[in-house]
Amino acid sequence: MSRSTDIFLTALAPAVWGSTYLVTTEALPEGYPITLAALRALPAGLLLLAVTRCLPPRVWLGRTFLLGSFNFALFWVLLFVAAYRLPGGVAATLGSLQAMIVIFMARGWLGTPIRAGAVIAAATGVLGVALLLISPEAQLDPVGIAAGVGGAASMAAGTVLSRKWQPPVSALSFTAWQLTAGGLILLPLALIVEPALPPLTTTNLAGLAWLGLVGAAATYALWFRGVARIEPGAVAMLGMMSPVTAVTLGWFWLDQSLSLVQFLGAVIVLGSVWAGQRANRPQAHQMIRSTRKHAKVIA
Repeated sequence: MSRSTDIFLTALAPAVWGSTYLVTTEALPEGYPITLAALRALPAGLLLLAVTRCLPPRVWLGRTFLLGSFNFALFWVLLFVAAYRLPGGVAATLGSLQAMIVIFMARGWLGTPIRAGAVIAAATGVLGVALLLISPEAQLDPVGIAAGVGGAASMAAGTVLSRKWQPPVSALSFTAWQLTAGGLILLPLALIVEPALPPLTTTNLAGLAWLGLVGAAATYALWFRGVARIEPGAVAMLGMMSPVTAVTLGWFWLDQSLSLVQFLGAVIVLGSVWAGQRANRPQAHQMIRSTRKHAKVIA
């Protein structure tokens, strides 16, 4: 497939993740973030394991649990802490720092060059998200800020390491391994920290099914497929599609207002995502080297 097709398919993942806020607030019981995160990850991971029939070999168990922690367990827990202690706009803006963090992590772990255009695009995207979501009366909480930045760093580390560690299996199997590992980490934490869930309604079950089957199993398979094919900085920029989708759904589904500043922020975010794809495009000599490496692997 062409790079444009890979970018489009990968962008579908964060676009769908933008529905998480709507589904969580409208369809799930309040006050059980870790339990709901475990129910989102573990059943989806086990289902994918049953479909792919591919278990991680022993030598991959350590990496799988580390990636499952970065991409799911640690990331989702910190995300919920930030969401509880900060206004949603501030939490989302801190989360958008992921693109900037990925650029520097990829330099250290993958040797990817730091391009000025990529840094400018990432910084511009953060500004766009801030305009899109932050209100003037937003309150700042040190613990919430630390959780927001930590969550962005966790997802960034998971993205870069998922590119660095590529097992000889399909993206669907790789997703199954990580979702299951993340769910297994979250489950005992939920049992220790949170009370038992109340009886779930049909709406609750539908919300969990959406977040698990679509918002986790299907979309993360697309995400990890993109991580394997697209430059880490370019992939991370696509994550900024999530707040744009969230605001659009709030406007369309919940009749929330959309100000001129928010509209400008959305335009800036979309422009920065486009610029980030161009800035992170590999040079011709890097593409030739990658092609030769791929050919050797196949041979």
